[in-house]
Amino acid sequence: MNGLLLKLENELKLRNFSKKTIKSYLHVVKHFLDFAGEKGLNEMTVREYALKNLDKKNPSTVSHNISAISFFFSKVLNQNIKIPHPKRNKTLPVILTSEEIKRLIEVTRNIKHKLIIKILYGCGLRVSEVINLKKEDVNFNEELIKIKLAKGRKDRFVKIPDSLKKELESYCNLHNEEVLFPSSRGGKLTTATIRKIIKNASKKAGIKKNIHPHTLRHSFATHLLESGTDLRIIQKLLGHSDIKTTQIYLSVSNQLIKNIKSPLDSL
Repeated sequence: MNGLLLKLENELKLRNFSKKTIKSYLHVVKHFLDFAGEKGLNEMTVREYALKNLDKKNPSTVSHNISAISFFFSKVLNQNIKIPHPKRNKTLPVILTSEEIKRLIEVTRNIKHKLIIKILYGCGLRVSEVINLKKEDVNFNEELIKIKLAKGRKDRFVKIPDSLKKELESYCNLHNEEVLFPSSRGGKLTTATIRKIIKNASKKAGIKKNIHPHTLRHSFATHLLESGTDLRIIQKLLGHSDIKTTQIYLSVSNQLIKNIKSPLDSL
């Protein structure tokens, strides 16, 4: 098994897959190999594995697992398998109102934690992007933050919110670490730490919605759309390769629905 996983890892590295994707694919394939056991590495076993997972995991996760296993079969075992991907549930992301965002920020006393919340929402960043930010990525003269090798191995720029510039600049002068938001133990923060920061702030703010760091990114995009920002601009700010990914916010925006006048009101 270890030999197969090593071959898979090398194939992924040769194609310059991200560390996160490599870790995920290895995890999925290891679980599949454990499941396969003496059943044999064939299409029937993959179908059985996928069906079993559908009973306890959402379709998006199972679809990701199928992609990882199909890659393993194709590039490591030199076998082509055709496993259908389950239809994904079309659920809409949770969005916070501007008032809820404001409360989230106001109840957070820790300077670093407050800045993390502001950057997640104010720039629409992913958690991994915030974790990997370095001081050198922040250009106060041009009021831009460079996001290096984000999802899809792409660089992009986001604007520093005007209201955040002085606060962020003062914070940068408080420590000499290379990382913008260092851990108290040294090095980078973890995703779990930032998730905990958001959960604690949400609880203090009395927000009943089930939110996580990515909720702030969703809220950023939705609020921009509602304020009249072009969808193509939002796509660029979020770093989406396909405009279809950004179009979900057309469905999420309640403002467009609220502006509709019901025919009942005209009676």
